[in-house]
Amino acid sequence: MIILQANSIYKSYGSKLNKQEVLKAINLEIEQGEFVSIMGPSGSGKTTLLNVLSSIDHVSGGSIQIDGKEITRMKEKQLAEFRKHHLGFIFQEYNLLDTLTVKENILLPLSITKVSKQEADHRFLEVANELGITEVANKYPNEISGGQKQRTSAARAFIHQPSIIFADEPTGALDSKSASDLLNKLSQLNQKRNATIVMVTHDPAAASYSSRVIFIKDGQIYTQLNKGEQSRQAFFKDIMKTQGVLGGVQNEH
Repeated sequence: MIILQANSIYKSYGSKLNKQEVLKAINLEIEQGEFVSIMGPSGSGKTTLLNVLSSIDHVSGGSIQIDGKEITRMKEKQLAEFRKHHLGFIFQEYNLLDTLTVKENILLPLSITKVSKQEADHRFLEVANELGITEVANKYPNEISGGQKQRTSAARAFIHQPSIIFADEPTGALDSKSASDLLNKLSQLNQKRNATIVMVTHDPAAASYSSRVIFIKDGQIYTQLNKGEQSRQAFFKDIMKTQGVLGGVQNEH
């Protein structure tokens, strides 16, 4: 089943006289339960693509459907309601509230829904166990490591069982061990819960945990790689080769 469909996505900034086209006629389909990485050189448009797909930013043209709903035509109030139920987010900088405990941070998305306290506690224990952060449940963000902060952020993204989770460079602020711990957990959650994950990353090691990698160049899809039955190590080598061909360094968008 297709969970996300983007048709002829355009995104530009500036006025007619000084217009910069960042995304140019991108077509994209993502199946339910896929773990997809988006890669590309700096300035390729990968972050902009994630932002428009996740409704953080608006498209200049084209349409995006998530779970059969056309999000590009929604008003802000409708979008806010849609995000609340259907979308989860994991950011590079964690975005945790320092005045709340780990548990309170994770439960935040449920505080604006009609989920009972008993069900909320059950979901918390389940996701905290899966991400290995039960023992820090009552600590505050300034009392835990970067890896634990990011796993808290991931737990918050999963707890309301969204249709799709968007991750923007989730390993960018982590050391290699914390990064691989997080990616292993995301991969397990992807398989166990049939959760759909779309992740922007510049790191081929991070991308090798996904089932498909989409490469963006100059605002267009350059190529795609499917992991298939090959090992993560073999997939990593394929990603490295393609990244080497892409190359190029420009300003980030």
